[in-house]
Amino acid sequence: MKKTYILVLAAALLIFLFALGNYIYKNKQSAKLGFLAQEEAELFVRKHSATLGSDEAKVYLVEFMDPACETCRAFSPLVKQLMAQNPGKIKLVLRYAPFHQGADYFVRILEAAKKQGKYWETLAIMYQYQPQWASHHNPQPHLIWRFLEGSGLDLEKIREEMQDPAITQIIAQDLRDAKRLNVSKTPGFFVNGRPLVNFGYKQLQQLLAEEIKANYPE
Repeated sequence: MKKTYILVLAAALLIFLFALGNYIYKNKQSAKLGFLAQEEAELFVRKHSATLGSDEAKVYLVEFMDPACETCRAFSPLVKQLMAQNPGKIKLVLRYAPFHQGADYFVRILEAAKKQGKYWETLAIMYQYQPQWASHHNPQPHLIWRFLEGSGLDLEKIREEMQDPAITQIIAQDLRDAKRLNVSKTPGFFVNGRPLVNFGYKQLQQLLAEEIKANYPE
């Protein structure tokens, strides 16, 4: 009996120490990335990055995304809802982390659409029809062209300009930044350089609320 008690106590202590170590690590990681946000801002926002929201916003929400990511699709309207609830205070910055096989194909389309001033409209169409073209069991990337018809895009020009070597460099740069920031899955969120360590909508809402309160004191 005494031996069993000691084993249970030792197991409980190990669990506690693991949880404590994990907590300390996450907080150190958050502090480290917050420092990087000040010292190396380009890790979070590059000149090529697509942005949405006021240039006067003091809270930057950086999202590393993959057009073929189901969770990115699910969070897209939630992020816009959070921005609408805090008008003028949040600026969304999209970065690429095309981890799904072939996802860079859609990044290329987005970047070519940007040249026609229809970046966000194209992304909305991609997300709307993602279940059809991005099925993980049977992906059919060619179907995206059918859904882009009627969008006002010059599709022939998109097909031509998506081959631009500059887009390859954009994808490579974003992937390097993602790796340096320890982004291994999408969406990966940062708020003013602070990472969303525990993933979830409520957690993102809380992180944004903290930065809004800090940058817009009443």
